[in-house]
Amino acid sequence: MSKWPGLAAPYVLADMVSPPANSPGRGTISPMKAFYTDTFTFPLPENHRFPQRKYSLLRQRVEQSGIIAPQDLHIPDPARDEELLRVHTPEYLHKIKEGLLTDKEIRRIGLPWSPELVERSYRSVGGTLAACRAALEDGIAVSLSGGTHHAYPDRGGGYCIFNDAAVAVRAMQAEGRIECAVILDCDVHQGDGTACIFAQDPTVFTFSIHGEKNYPFYKPPSDLDVALPDGTGDEAYCEALRIGVEQVLEKANADLAIYLAGADPYFDDHFGRLSLTKQGLLERDRIVLEACKGRGTPVAVVMSGGYARKIEDVAEIHFNTVMLAVEIHDL
Repeated sequence: MSKWPGLAAPYVLADMVSPPANSPGRGTISPMKAFYTDTFTFPLPENHRFPQRKYSLLRQRVEQSGIIAPQDLHIPDPARDEELLRVHTPEYLHKIKEGLLTDKEIRRIGLPWSPELVERSYRSVGGTLAACRAALEDGIAVSLSGGTHHAYPDRGGGYCIFNDAAVAVRAMQAEGRIECAVILDCDVHQGDGTACIFAQDPTVFTFSIHGEKNYPFYKPPSDLDVALPDGTGDEAYCEALRIGVEQVLEKANADLAIYLAGADPYFDDHFGRLSLTKQGLLERDRIVLEACKGRGTPVAVVMSGGYARKIEDVAEIHFNTVMLAVEIHDL
């Protein structure tokens, strides 16, 4: 039986959502905090599909726009082993640190092991930890990386080494900052690792809206999954999301939300298939962030996936998310 009985998947669509606003404008520099890890690069084979460059492009756009003060853009400290071990097994952490993964385990992750990859993974989790702490103080904060939701306690997968959202939730609980959390996963792929980690935990509500036929092929149930068909488009997606988020926030009554703002539902994404436009993705962000703001739920935003044919499109989608977070933070 579900730990959240009586919760229905929001498949009924109502009237068309209101048109998304134009890109939010800024008149002043925001005190919202953001954390970046793109300076920690790792080697990849030529023509590898992991879009490592999107992170530096995103950070450069944030810096050039001036929407966040330079003193509020931070390189995070790396996660500590103590924090990672609240979620991941000692055996798996040892394999990652020492480069002892099997060929099969490396293929499942999809990234070649290197010391630089390990450092980047620790820093990426550190960014989510820092964003959660800042969000609990300021209402909203952003990590310009993170969202690695395919990592399980004992293995990685789908470009994910550690499950940053899970590690962050456990850290916030251990530090006495929160009791309950909600994870709002709007990456195009279901958050299978996250669903598995929190399957029996009534203090953490997991929500995933994703492509029904997309990776991963086995999808352990989240507390609420909204699985959508290929080609869903802006209208149907945003209405299903709106219904789902309202249900989730009411049921979870969380002290903190972590929002995975994947760019991969975009219509020109290699792996996406849900056919959202940039305006539709911005409306998605608005639905989530305004719902959290309206309930007084602090929210840490992480970037998650994005594999568009033009990497500049990925950076733009993520940048629009950051700009909207700034706008709502400053309301």
